[in-house]
Amino acid sequence: MTETTSRSKKAAPVAALFELPKFDMPKFELPKFDLPNIEVPAAFREIAEQGVAQAKDAYAKLKAASEEATSLIEDTYATAAKGAAEYNRKVIEAARANANAAFDYAIALIEVKSPGEIVALSAEHVREQFGVLSEQTKELGGLVQKLASETAEPIKSGVTKAFKNVA
Repeated sequence: MTETTSRSKKAAPVAALFELPKFDMPKFELPKFDLPNIEVPAAFREIAEQGVAQAKDAYAKLKAASEEATSLIEDTYATAAKGAAEYNRKVIEAARANANAAFDYAIALIEVKSPGEIVALSAEHVREQFGVLSEQTKELGGLVQKLASETAEPIKSGVTKAFKNVA
């Protein structure tokens, strides 16, 4: 046991036994090539300048068209959101009216005294509800058409205008 303890005291860390060599980056100079000075002909220079000018012009048109399209999409989204909120309000109003009509019908059924009154009351309720549901459906359908035309028309005219500007 003393032999194991004495060995552990004598052992040096492995990193101290091996030292890695340190390498430096080699230093060299880049060769200098003697290239002749070639002058680009004026015609090539002019063509290159025209190409750059056309690219700048196309970029400006494209940037303006994309900004206009972004604005159009933002406006269309706002219109669609407003229309969807209005549609949702109408759906909630219709649901509330239908629920109130159902509760009124249930209360009226409780007060009925004969089977004949039940049939008459039920027929009247069904007739009224059919008319109300018909009207609600027409109103909601009109809102959907209005929303579709309000959102589609600006997109159609904007896209047409953007393509005319780019062309």
